[in-house]
Amino acid sequence: MRYLYSFGIWLYWLLVRIASMFNEKAKFFVDGRLGWYDKLKQQIDPNARYIWFHVASLGEFEQGRPIIERIKQEHPDYKILLTFFSPSGYEIRKNYNQADIICYLPMDTIGNAAKFVELCKPQMAVFVKYEYWINYLHELKSKGIPTYMVSAIFLPTQAFFKWYGGWYRKVLGTFNHLFVQDEQSVSLLATIGVTNATACGDTRFDRVLAIAQSAKDLPVCEAFKRGERPILIAGSSWPKDEDLLAEYFNTKDYRIIIAPHETDEGHVQEIIGKLNRKCVRYTQATTETAATADVLVIDCIGILSSIYKYGELAYIGGGFGVGIHNILEPAVYGMPVVFGPNYRKFREAVEMEKAGGAFHIEDGKQLAMVLDSLMSPDSQRLAETSAIAKQFVAANSGATELIMGHLFGK
Repeated sequence: MRYLYSFGIWLYWLLVRIASMFNEKAKFFVDGRLGWYDKLKQQIDPNARYIWFHVASLGEFEQGRPIIERIKQEHPDYKILLTFFSPSGYEIRKNYNQADIICYLPMDTIGNAAKFVELCKPQMAVFVKYEYWINYLHELKSKGIPTYMVSAIFLPTQAFFKWYGGWYRKVLGTFNHLFVQDEQSVSLLATIGVTNATACGDTRFDRVLAIAQSAKDLPVCEAFKRGERPILIAGSSWPKDEDLLAEYFNTKDYRIIIAPHETDEGHVQEIIGKLNRKCVRYTQATTETAATADVLVIDCIGILSSIYKYGELAYIGGGFGVGIHNILEPAVYGMPVVFGPNYRKFREAVEMEKAGGAFHIEDGKQLAMVLDSLMSPDSQRLAETSAIAKQFVAANSGATELIMGHLFGK
């Protein structure tokens, strides 16, 4: 089966190389892996002790990040080797200063896996959430290198739990320990004889707590926040989200900060065109103009996590598309969260809604009902749901501490 799997990897590589002639993302994917051995050999310190972290993309990186930073803080004698599978993660975090080496993961062939592990000689390997690269895992196992999975989720629909999943189940045996997000995952693994699993939550909760503690002060947002009336912050919004929000806010005397997922000029102008309220763009605003505006449009990237501290309520985009964006960044500030219908594959959204700190909507009518109930001046619901949201994040934190205790014997 491993040889058949390796053939599939080679076929995938061939198809991506063909696609790279027409697609920019595929070109990054290919170019980043060409000559990988020589590039990596130039960076590797043969006398160093490396801990290897592998992530698929940006979201998984954020889950691994709290552990990386704790290791750098508490165990500076180790160096961090960080690999990405996807260009969308690597290209954004390739200059991350807490990792000593950052590169693409070479394609998972038997030969590449053997050469990579022999060159790097990691003291331990940490894979995040869903990364099961079979040849790498077998190579690590054969060399006796401790290997861990963190922030994993297991579901009955996965191949591990199907009648045909015997080969997939063997892959789980390559891990020394599996740190999973919930007790359901522990129970599922037990049904197939995997007992080296611990439910410790999701490290993203620890990450957003750290982000909130280091949030930037933004004078323009501070000026916009004037008065006591609640402000809604729309984070990572898409056109469908913006249509619904514009329809609501064009008829209300509330204020809103919109931070769209795409900040190109055409999209920013499109957002402003939908609103018949006084709008200012963040990069063009002064504290004086922000203090008299009804809508603040964030036309740059990198500050959304700090912007959330200036709001009382959040709308998170993506729920009318492939799925919602990060709801924990606003929730850590005690902000109840509203989002569209495509949220059920996100455990934190399902559980936060169940707790009463989040709300999903199907259309503009439902959005208006939710926002009216939360933003009305005489409503106590905003304060109640704010407390629930903040407590939800606090109650689910601590995964990093548990994992570190296991990895380093605390």
